[in-house]
Amino acid sequence: MADIAIVEAMTPEQAQALAEATAKAMYARDNATQSLGMKILEVRPGYSRLSMLVRSDMLNGHASCHGGFIFSLADSAFAFSCNSRNQNTVAAGCTIDYVAPAFVNDVLTAEAVEQALAGRTGVYDITVTNQDGKKIAFFRGKSYRIKGEVIAGLHASAT
Repeated sequence: MADIAIVEAMTPEQAQALAEATAKAMYARDNATQSLGMKILEVRPGYSRLSMLVRSDMLNGHASCHGGFIFSLADSAFAFSCNSRNQNTVAAGCTIDYVAPAFVNDVLTAEAVEQALAGRTGVYDITVTNQDGKKIAFFRGKSYRIKGEVIAGLHASAT
């Protein structure tokens, strides 16, 4: 497993290239994220921004976006941000607060920002907004780094 010290010793350009390669590899095998139509707009070490169009099949009985789909968007942004250093990282826990509804044809954006990273754990805050910048939900994820790399053997010299 790549040690976090190796990743921290990279140039900003190497770290960015690693984040982009990791996101590309993860997205290629993430059927859930793809099936919901999510798009990666931006990724950096400890950061990601994804979008998703609210489709009619995502609506609940109140004709607003089902909270599970909003959660899925935030969770995917969390995954791409906490795995951006090519170290296998999973969710240890997460919470979400919904503050406004989303409706059909809204384009939701989830922005994930790393707040803390120490040892094997991290804390990430994800804000979900609509196309007008209205806040829809706040998600907090706690991550745990496990054994392995997203792209086996990829390190600074390979980027």
